[in-house]
Amino acid sequence: MTLRRPNRDEHIEYYGLYIDQAPEGDILQVLVDELESTRQLLAGLSPEAEVFRYSPGKWNIRQIIGHLIDTEWTFAYRGLCFARADPAVLAPFDQELWARTSNAADRPLSSLLEEFGVARRASLAAFHGFGDAEWDRTGIANDCPFSVRCMPFILAGHERHHHKVIVEQYLR
Repeated sequence: MTLRRPNRDEHIEYYGLYIDQAPEGDILQVLVDELESTRQLLAGLSPEAEVFRYSPGKWNIRQIIGHLIDTEWTFAYRGLCFARADPAVLAPFDQELWARTSNAADRPLSSLLEEFGVARRASLAAFHGFGDAEWDRTGIANDCPFSVRCMPFILAGHERHHHKVIVEQYLR
């Protein structure tokens, strides 16, 4: 099944920045391919490279992967809640708070990539179980409306964004 790209009225403008970065084609296969691409990009990094910061206050690569993990769990959960027609308004995701309180910087990159793979496979399992009715459902998170359909596109575009940052700022 090829999921259609969300319309602009299915999300606020901010998330269009990520959705627009998601490539055309089967978005669920894109999520599989991007995970492997991220793993390959980071293969063989030294521990020093894993904790390098290109500027004070910027996350290191371990923290970026920790952030990708947090984002994966958060947006997959949002998608699941909305798909199940849960009427609850979901809480914000404060990425800076989560990064500050995470232990990602202290974990080996291999451990973080393993968790990222688990989170991505869980997201994909849930997404593959959704039918047309679920993809069309909507909900509110962080005071923003979303359709369920937005979630895999946001995750794909978000990972692409950070992949590009890693290439341009950490691996040059």
